[in-house]
Amino acid sequence: MIDQVLLEWIGYIASSIVLISLLMSSIKKLRWINLFGATLFGIYGFMIGSMPTGFMNLGIVIIDIYYLFRMYLSKDYLRVIPIEGDTDYLKYFLDYYKKDISNYVDISKIDIGKADIKLYLLRNMNPAGIFVCNKYDKHTLEIAFDYVIPLFRDFKMGSFIFEKQKLYFLGKGYNRFVVFTENLTHIKYLGKMGFIESRINGETGYLKDIK
Repeated sequence: MIDQVLLEWIGYIASSIVLISLLMSSIKKLRWINLFGATLFGIYGFMIGSMPTGFMNLGIVIIDIYYLFRMYLSKDYLRVIPIEGDTDYLKYFLDYYKKDISNYVDISKIDIGKADIKLYLLRNMNPAGIFVCNKYDKHTLEIAFDYVIPLFRDFKMGSFIFEKQKLYFLGKGYNRFVVFTENLTHIKYLGKMGFIESRINGETGYLKDIK
């Protein structure tokens, strides 16, 4: 027989996980965390003999699994479009996401209009982010701004840029990316994208070859 206090703690933990899932800006993260919380909450319901609680959460588990399968099996339409000048749309985009952007970079220090490469990132025809680079040396691009909105922050856009768009950058004569950052979240992302920490002109940076 499981101790009553332990049962209550299982219920509290399960409830907390479900609540935390609702704070996720990424739909995929929401579904995964909600799946875990609902599974635990469903077990808790059956253990205390509350069939409605158990079956309701079992239903939530099935729904989460269904939508996760759809997410992983669906093929997104991804595309990049050059940013032409300092448009009103660009200003609105940067202003709308200003608070989130400030968690990663000081956008006031980046002159997008004068950047060598500046792209809108589209996902299923929705504006998903902005990618901005400047020439670092003859064959290297320094990434000044690589931003994806929270809704699409599942690494698909990053993989698309760094893997599927290689010919775009190679065609412009570049075969390497470099990034200088101290933001831990950004560094973790760079690691997932295959960047390697290196010493570059006496400074710590992150490199990725375009092959």
